[in-house]
Amino acid sequence: MTPLEITVRGQARSRYPAERATVSLSADGESVYRRAVELQEPLAADLTGLHPDAVSRWSSDQLRVFSYRPYSAKGNRPLMYRVAIKVEAEFTDFEQLSAFLDRWAARDGVEVGATAWDVGEDNRRRYEGTRRAEAVADATAKAQAYATAAGRGAVTAVQLADPGMLTDDRPAARPMLARMADAPMPAPPALELRPDDIVLEVAVEARFVAE
Repeated sequence: MTPLEITVRGQARSRYPAERATVSLSADGESVYRRAVELQEPLAADLTGLHPDAVSRWSSDQLRVFSYRPYSAKGNRPLMYRVAIKVEAEFTDFEQLSAFLDRWAARDGVEVGATAWDVGEDNRRRYEGTRRAEAVADATAKAQAYATAAGRGAVTAVQLADPGMLTDDRPAARPMLARMADAPMPAPPALELRPDDIVLEVAVEARFVAE
């Protein structure tokens, strides 16, 4: 009897508490570069003064200058310019993050962007390794169920691949995802952030044969 070839996709999914948060801010100054720098300096000093256990890293390496022309019913007004200096910081202490945003969110000339939540880098590698093993086990169980239903014996894996790589003519599967919870908007008198769990989802494509 010809061996039965079975191709399946295995998946594994789990939730983990957020361990780090990356927040983006920009110091804006209308018409003059000096105004933006005056905002960026105390912002950088605040981040530098926080304990390394609260802020694992921060950077300020992007400068944007853009122009616009305000509308006027009497006709076009002169061209105006804005300067924005971007600041990005990664927090591992969420209480300190809340306090930091409390200090700066309402500051004139400072714009707070979205906050991206994630697990730590070392834990991410460990979590993903565990989920990959579970995805292979899921694929094996599916293949064995098909083989049993077809009256065949035990299955043997002959190919394993990341989604979309098993064959060229298969549609690409959804890649591994890490869902980031959006940061709540800061509100006085005090801000308390409650991040959603990080969802890690892994998929594997597998080909088996059953005698």
